[in-house]
Amino acid sequence: MRKRMGMNSNIFDSMKSLLVFSGLLLSAQIHAQPAAQRLFNDTLIPVHDPAIIRQDSTYYIFGTGRGIAVFSSTDMKHWKRGKPVFSKAPQWGVDAVPGYSGHTWAPDISYHNGQYYLYYSVSAFGKNTSCIGVATNKTLDPSSADFKWVDHGKLIQSVPGRDMWNAIDPNLVMDEDKKPWLVFGSFWTGIKLVKLKDDLTTLAQPETWYTVASRKRDFILPDSVAGDAAIEAPFIYRHQNYYYLFVSFDYCCRGEKSTYKMIVGRSEKIFGPFADKDGVPMNVGGGSLVLEGDQNWYGVGHNAAAAFDGADYLVYHAYDARDKGRSKLQIKKINWVNGWPAVDPGPGL
Repeated sequence: MRKRMGMNSNIFDSMKSLLVFSGLLLSAQIHAQPAAQRLFNDTLIPVHDPAIIRQDSTYYIFGTGRGIAVFSSTDMKHWKRGKPVFSKAPQWGVDAVPGYSGHTWAPDISYHNGQYYLYYSVSAFGKNTSCIGVATNKTLDPSSADFKWVDHGKLIQSVPGRDMWNAIDPNLVMDEDKKPWLVFGSFWTGIKLVKLKDDLTTLAQPETWYTVASRKRDFILPDSVAGDAAIEAPFIYRHQNYYYLFVSFDYCCRGEKSTYKMIVGRSEKIFGPFADKDGVPMNVGGGSLVLEGDQNWYGVGHNAAAAFDGADYLVYHAYDARDKGRSKLQIKKINWVNGWPAVDPGPGL
């Protein structure tokens, strides 16, 4: 065929090689851009159990990961991964939880008393062999001379056979009198609320505890077959005259089989009772749906909420149907409809 075309074989081979190289180069360029976006687009960065805060003009996301994952952004859309909070597993956690080697869960970040407080979970998967710890820092800016995480160690511990609650998924909240409380919990008897001292690193005395949300279950069954009793990831957010308790129902961490969904109730008092839109208290299984998975996101949950520049935002992770159910960050504005939080099920910011 080459001879009939009157084309020299060497020239033909050179042109063919050039065309192949050009095609490969174009293909690489086409595929390189989405790869870069996957690292920095807010709906695509790999995050689990996110919490958000802003210092000056920079937003920070803290999430589950080895040493606690950290991301930063100036617009809540393009994110940069930072160094983990802990370079090695806190020794107290290694001593308290067999098998813990630094993969740390569900951090919560807030600013009080002139410094940042980071609550975090140390736990065995599927067991209530768990602890909540707390660390502090004067700044979140790693370039500052004052940047240094100080770990205060264990705040709360749950022990199998002794406690029917789980010491994970902490969230610090202040009541109307500026007194601190920690809400936390997963499975078992549900979500607990405990009062803290003003130092925010120890429990108030005498200890004051409440059960603010739960789902009925057979306690003989392990969590892996607990049916529709799964509840965790509490977050309390104050809006106008109410405290809103967000929790996640059903199952996280199962990729394409994740069934996570966000539920809410509200109360005029921080200790409840938190009731849903129908008046059913959350401590007897109530709760109104905020957001659930669909064909694009298999499950959505473990949310935090925050206010920036007069707007309220919901931050959570979702399991991406386009990427084998991997967990990704989502951020959406909260709309308040008749006193209840609502979010658009479409794309995030």
